[in-house]
Amino acid sequence: MNEYEIKKEICDIGKRIYNKGMVAANDGNISVKLNDHEFLCTPTGVSKGFMTPEYICKVDENGKVLQANGSFRPSSEIKMHMRVYRERPDVNAVVHAHPMYATSFAIAGIPLTQPIMPEAVIALGCVPIAEYGTPSTEEIPDAVSKYVQHFDSVLLANHGALTFSDSLLNAYFKMESTEFYAQLLYQAKLLGGPKELSEEQVQRLYEIRRQFGLKGKHPADLCPNTKAGKPSCHNCGGNCSHAGASENADLVASITKKVMEQLGL
Repeated sequence: MNEYEIKKEICDIGKRIYNKGMVAANDGNISVKLNDHEFLCTPTGVSKGFMTPEYICKVDENGKVLQANGSFRPSSEIKMHMRVYRERPDVNAVVHAHPMYATSFAIAGIPLTQPIMPEAVIALGCVPIAEYGTPSTEEIPDAVSKYVQHFDSVLLANHGALTFSDSLLNAYFKMESTEFYAQLLYQAKLLGGPKELSEEQVQRLYEIRRQFGLKGKHPADLCPNTKAGKPSCHNCGGNCSHAGASENADLVASITKKVMEQLGL
């Protein structure tokens, strides 16, 4: 697509997140990578549901304005986007929004780590929470940086959610999937608590993801335990610091390996 078509797509995604209640008033921001030195992004102080292509700004890799019409200026959150692009060369688009359920979990300090639905396990794996940072400062980029190499979706403590992928549509789908996951988990908790998938079931879903060759970052591919031939610690929040801490860890790994061999995985 040419730049004008990309701007139209940004406006379309902006309308989608606004119409779905993922942002209110002028909240949220979207960006797309054109090349290593040019990026398109939404302006500050504008509702994402009412943008047209001329609203969209162009910045360089440092967030410096290259092109902006009238009084439009890039979102102050562009620093967060630039950090993602800098640390994830495979990412071509970033979406930041405040979806109701996902943001509620972020406010409550509860990461989305419970394996409750096959699609969520395959697409997202886990959604950790980056610690709180003051908007428009380097605090948020620094907090997000800890998770960028391991996940494609991150909750921002007391703030919202951030998703990123190889295309704008896929980055938006990550946001939609994150919100749907959060809503299901919330509803399940109201009904007495979710019945989680077993470790064996999670491992089979991880193997399906690997067979599909899905792009992005995911615990199925990056968890140190997986690389060592042990079960991925789905609920570890990404650091796997407890791996091997339990006396039963080796036993669990051995049993899981035998089960997977019997399943032909």
